[in-house]
Amino acid sequence: MKPIFVIFLCLFCIRSFAQETSVAGIIFDAESKDRLSRVNILNTRTGYNTYNNINGVFNIDAQPGDKLIFSQAEHFPDTVLIKNFVPIAVYLKRIAIQLKQVTIYDTVSDPLSRLANKRRDYSKIYGSIAYNDLLSVNPSTAGIGVGLSIDALYNAWSKAGRNAAHLRETIDNDYKQDVIDYRFNRALVGRITALKGSQLADFMRKYRPGYYFLTNASEYEFITSIKANLKRFLRNPGAHAIAPLNTPQKQ
Repeated sequence: MKPIFVIFLCLFCIRSFAQETSVAGIIFDAESKDRLSRVNILNTRTGYNTYNNINGVFNIDAQPGDKLIFSQAEHFPDTVLIKNFVPIAVYLKRIAIQLKQVTIYDTVSDPLSRLANKRRDYSKIYGSIAYNDLLSVNPSTAGIGVGLSIDALYNAWSKAGRNAAHLRETIDNDYKQDVIDYRFNRALVGRITALKGSQLADFMRKYRPGYYFLTNASEYEFITSIKANLKRFLRNPGAHAIAPLNTPQKQ
């Protein structure tokens, strides 16, 4: 007997002996059929949301007629209309884009992969030209002899060394912005806020989170911050607006 069938059978048996006030099920990747974790499930009627567990299983209070929204950063959101209390299987499609070669790739490719590609393309600035430790240790003397590093002195004073340091800083900043874009994306933010078009773009520009918050916040803290900012945005849409530029008139 297949493990997935056993899980569904257990879920169905539990529902048979319990008061029917919730809906359970399992969430899968639509292509690989692997079970997904870290998926947020929102009941649009009650406003309650929860997450499934590492086995892909979820359970949420719901009634027939309720709409459940399933969202995750790496997959397109999906909405399911609940018809009864029978356990359901939900399949989410991975976010992908179509290039000219008609080849499908992950959209907003993984930030770490992008960083690795850039470091490969600009390998020279991460080689000897990146060395900046002014003190060097002679390995033949077991660390007793310490001197000045010629490479570090060259990199500190040469134009090539300064340019390489600036480019490394630029690549590092680009990576941080990629991480923000990867998690704070239009599909997820639009699903949570129900904003669309220019209003969604305005909200995402004004309340774009910082890199250190995103890398340290849990999924719950991340979504809670979006909802809190949405309340501020709806209360005062004109807040944080950029003042129009004054164009000097020709005399």
